[in-house]
Amino acid sequence: MRKPMMAGNWKMNKTSAEAVALAQAIHANVAEYNNVDRVICPAAVCLQAVQNSIQGSPVKVGAQNVHWADSGAYTGEISAPMLQGLAEYVLIGHSERRQYFAETDETVSKKLHAALAHNLVPIVCVGETLDQNQAGQTQTVVRTQVQAALGGLSGAQVQGVVIAYEPIWAIGTGLAATAEQAGQTCGAIRRVIAELYDADVAANTRILYGGSTNEKNIGEIMQQADIDGALIGGAALKVESYAAMVRVTSELYP
Repeated sequence: MRKPMMAGNWKMNKTSAEAVALAQAIHANVAEYNNVDRVICPAAVCLQAVQNSIQGSPVKVGAQNVHWADSGAYTGEISAPMLQGLAEYVLIGHSERRQYFAETDETVSKKLHAALAHNLVPIVCVGETLDQNQAGQTQTVVRTQVQAALGGLSGAQVQGVVIAYEPIWAIGTGLAATAEQAGQTCGAIRRVIAELYDADVAANTRILYGGSTNEKNIGEIMQQADIDGALIGGAALKVESYAAMVRVTSELYP
């Protein structure tokens, strides 16, 4: 059985002191739920402080972005070697990176290869816009993004990648795909992986859903066969909400 994951993306929120306080509070509230992988992704400037504050905790730290080069003249960027010891996971290709910072399918693939080369677990985001959704293009868009991201990877490598389906129209809007819609698209992603590799690789690859997930809808979402967890935005900044989502998921996966 694929182990469920609750991954919190804190985005551009929290000072270092605030991030440490939130991380410690989350640890205190979710440390016991070892049947769920718990990941928090603070801003880059907070990684060191957060990692130090919960060292040895079952709550793991992730970065929000990574560059594809190990070093070089890339002002403001952070490389995978720089993340060693600070993070175990890294978000790649989040829709906000694609929308505001010119992230492309090509750069997503390059960053994914860099993360794997330095033993970071990539959480690769894919998803469609509202216009694409309304035009019935969801599965086509997601298929293209998944194929591009995984290009050049072996089946063994793919099983170490986490894919997050995040419909762009559902991020920060209060809108959310129904559990059934999310489950169908995550199932389509799994079929793409099976076509690219085989059924075993597809069965062993974790797929998350993100997009206005919270403690009220997580139970229904997690009952979908092809959804293995959530990439959480706003609710991850609230200890009670995040802890409730972990607890509900733990109860569904005893």
